Amino acid sequence: MDKNASRRRRTLRGWLLCLACLPGVACTEPARPPDDPTADARRAMVERQLAARGIDDRRVLEAMRTVPRHRFVPLSEAPAAYQDRPLPIGHGQTISQPYIVALMTQLALPAPDDRVLEIGTGSGYQAAVLSRLAGEVYTIEIVAPLAQEAARVLHELDYDNVTVRAGDGYGGWPDEAPFDVIVVTAAPERIPQPLLDQLKRGGRLVAPVGPAGATQELRVVEKRADGSLHTVRAIPVRFVPFTGEAAERDRRAGDPR
Repeated sequence: MDKNASRRRRTLRGWLLCLACLPGVACTEPARPPDDPTADARRAMVERQLAARGIDDRRVLEAMRTVPRHRFVPLSEAPAAYQDRPLPIGHGQTISQPYIVALMTQLALPAPDDRVLEIGTGSGYQAAVLSRLAGEVYTIEIVAPLAQEAARVLHELDYDNVTVRAGDGYGGWPDEAPFDVIVVTAAPERIPQPLLDQLKRGGRLVAPVGPAGATQELRVVEKRADGSLHTVRAIPVRFVPFTGEAAERDRRAGDPR
């Protein structure tokens, strides 16, 4: 190819680009996809609030980095979505702080093919995080409007391996049992026996346990191969209480497990 001709083509192309970007002329450069304005906030949350405090499972950190927490809170709370604190979501309920969500997920150790039961859907955020690590997530919320809103948001964000049901989670989800992992996001006085029954051998249950309005214990219960239970007490926590008729009977009985 003639070098002068090639140079003329490059010069002409440059002039055309300049002309296209002059005021009043539509620019011909290809459009760039808009940046996610919350990506930096999620990255900072993971680095400063989670990794810095001992969350070291890479799968958990990646899930927390990608799930948009601001979509799971009311618009009025969205500016605080990536702060490490619980936020109100209505009906007297809260979304747990990011560190607690990450810690409970790390303690639960969900595997890619695991079937997970969550008791207390709330906003749907914990279920969304679990869905990035597990095969299927079944989640129950006793407050029907919260269940409906969580299902809507999860559907909009294409978390298609999450099934939401409105109802009392005390009895678990017998039709889908047993489960490899059970995560409880409200504090019962004692761990409901139906949940222990629906946990697979070799499975793990993570739950806050203790009285309402007081400091509780975050516990990890592992069901061994022989069916016996091994419990580890992780950290002190404070969760909203487990509600429902069966939970109220447990409270009246005053017999924490």
